[in-house]
Amino acid sequence: MDDTSTMQGLSPDEVEERKQKGLVNSDEDIKTKTIGRIIRDNLFTPFNILNAVLAGLILLVGSYKNLLFMGVIVSNILIGTFQEIRAKKTIDRLSLIATPKVHVVRGGEKQELNISELVIDDILLLAAGNQVCADCVVVDGECEVNESLITGESDPVVKKKGDHLLSGSFLSSGNCHARVEHIGADNYATKITKEAKYLKKPNSEIMQWLNRIIKWIGLGIIPVGLMLFAKQYFIIHASFSQSVISTVAALIGMIPEGLVLLTSVVLAVSVVRLARHKALVQDLYSIETLARVDTLCLDKTGTITEGVMQVDAIVPLASVSRKQVEDAVAALVDTLNDENPTSSALRQLGLETPQWTCSGTVPFSSARKWSGASFEEAGSFLMGAGEFILKDAFESIRPQADGYAKRGHRVLLLAHSRQKLSDRELPQEITPLALILLSDRIRKSARATLEYFSDQGVDIKIISGDNPVTVSNIARRAGLWNADNYVDASTLKSYEDIMEAVRKYSVFGRVTPQQKHDMIKALKEQNHIVAMTGDGVNDVLALKESDCSIAMASGSDASRTVSQVVLLDSDFSSMPRIVAEGRRSINNLQRSAALYIVKALFSIIIGVLFIFINATYPFQPIQFTLINALTIGFPSFILALEPNKERIQGKFSVNVLKKSIPGALAMITNIVVLVSIASFFGFNQSQVSTLAVIITGYTGLLILFRICMPFDAKRTVLFAMMVLIFAVALSTFQSFFSVIPITLPMFIVLIPMMILALCLMVVVLQTIDRLATRKLRRRAQRQWIRMMRTVR
Repeated sequence: MDDTSTMQGLSPDEVEERKQKGLVNSDEDIKTKTIGRIIRDNLFTPFNILNAVLAGLILLVGSYKNLLFMGVIVSNILIGTFQEIRAKKTIDRLSLIATPKVHVVRGGEKQELNISELVIDDILLLAAGNQVCADCVVVDGECEVNESLITGESDPVVKKKGDHLLSGSFLSSGNCHARVEHIGADNYATKITKEAKYLKKPNSEIMQWLNRIIKWIGLGIIPVGLMLFAKQYFIIHASFSQSVISTVAALIGMIPEGLVLLTSVVLAVSVVRLARHKALVQDLYSIETLARVDTLCLDKTGTITEGVMQVDAIVPLASVSRKQVEDAVAALVDTLNDENPTSSALRQLGLETPQWTCSGTVPFSSARKWSGASFEEAGSFLMGAGEFILKDAFESIRPQADGYAKRGHRVLLLAHSRQKLSDRELPQEITPLALILLSDRIRKSARATLEYFSDQGVDIKIISGDNPVTVSNIARRAGLWNADNYVDASTLKSYEDIMEAVRKYSVFGRVTPQQKHDMIKALKEQNHIVAMTGDGVNDVLALKESDCSIAMASGSDASRTVSQVVLLDSDFSSMPRIVAEGRRSINNLQRSAALYIVKALFSIIIGVLFIFINATYPFQPIQFTLINALTIGFPSFILALEPNKERIQGKFSVNVLKKSIPGALAMITNIVVLVSIASFFGFNQSQVSTLAVIITGYTGLLILFRICMPFDAKRTVLFAMMVLIFAVALSTFQSFFSVIPITLPMFIVLIPMMILALCLMVVVLQTIDRLATRKLRRRAQRQWIRMMRTVR
């Protein structure tokens, strides 16, 4: 395309020809799930299908009161669906604040189009502040481009005729005509994000554990159910209705359905709380993952820094007053009217502009490395890189400039000449006036946030596309204690080099998008739980790979969409609140989950035993609903929402099982003993069932008593209310819960069994505590031995 056609752009026929060939820019944005898919994903799960089948069996025999357990299932579906739809709508609103437009030249006329209407070879009109919406080549003009969302480097890059502009970058100053060379999926930014998905499941121990439980139960529940039904109906000769009800009671007891609901509710409450602090959690389980994180990878720009420059000092070099220097700076900024980060920082000084008459300007260029302006009243002023302005004369002030540079400052020289400026050559006589020291503006909350994570034992990694020395200095100013431990990622040539580097270093500079991804992967392979923050397209691969991804709302659409947490105010100081909220949720869930696992262990083992015991299964679904509601369901929700800032220790599953086993063993032992002595006392099925309900409920209340310790006013009221409601239910609503009044023989059997349950729980608890203490002691000894060997 020659210069004439460049200014004219494509003709209508040429545009139509390209559209016919499919050379039109398509919408390649990463999409969120549709509402229909969200509903399907939450509705059609193995867990829900299993419960629906059991509910169908109850309907078949007409025992409608035993359908009460489905209330928990419906609640779980509604909460999960509501939360995911809410997250979808919020993230969609972020992406649709404004529909992007682009200016092009077609047929010699300027036109405004939707980005999706661009075709190959269109001529874009780009000015300061515009985002480059498709890969293109500059065909006329000159500009400075901010590619931080693409490459991670915040320094503006000068582009002139023949240079390439990458989609996703911004023009910080200047203007140009550029010819589109890539569209749709061929764009650079799209290639980076094409593997990114809407939302990956996080590395959640709770989710994995729950899914494992559902999988194991799903594999075993059908054969156990069939064998239990066959034994009830064909061997004991119970009625078809009674056999179905007993079998369903055994099976629903095996499924910790309330635990899934509890988890959803607790994490959903956390999401609501965090939303008040401008943090959008797109996936419930990411709260848990972040609470367990031991390594946090931070992008410098937009996380530690605000993404803008600031003037730290103006250091006079000649015998001039500060007022003279400030007048020169103000005049240059006002006259040149650039929109680059340096000019913006100088403009923030709020200096009063002198009323000088400008007689000429020289804009910044990559060749000159300086810009300037001439004024009739004051001569000429130049500002830029000192070695390019002063040439050899810069050596006299180089030590001073280098000293500031090593402390993390970007150093500009302000100089004066009595001669008028020319864009071809520098004036003969130039006098240095001052050094202007700039730096990336550190977020006010950065130091406190980094100190918080350091105190919590979380390892911080700063990853940036900028110069490693610059990144290191910024990290030190932000309060990172090991900021001097840095490496230039351009020297890391293989994945093995990256594996070794992430072990040794804390600050990484000159990092490419692929290297960011590989660093996260390497840390995970070293058994770290990794969180990653980012805001640009260059961060997408790393965000997707991390265990928990956090994006800034001010960043790219792609980074927001693939991330599990979006900081709506783009303020990293929200992170400690997210971690604290996660710890509250997980620690309380860990305690409450023990109540559900007691029931699951008890039901599984009793269900299997009753295949071989010559007796009818003693429970009905409605009885389990009563016991579960008062000893597990309602108390667990109250306890799970309490304040709790303790660090998470140990594995979730192990901690839960340690609390669950004593109660489960006590319940199992009581039912086995009860069935064994029932024939001796001549108890009928109704009496056995009543005793089983009472002793199982009593043991559940014992477990609740231990979980509530230490007692406070709220826990005391909670426990007392559960005991009172249980007693009222068994005495007042006997027909509804299928129990009968207690007789003297039943009372004589009940008291020793209650004592047995208490004693058995105490013995098992003490045994587990002794084993745990012994294990901790051995672990401490091994750590001590390893430490001593390291010292030697």
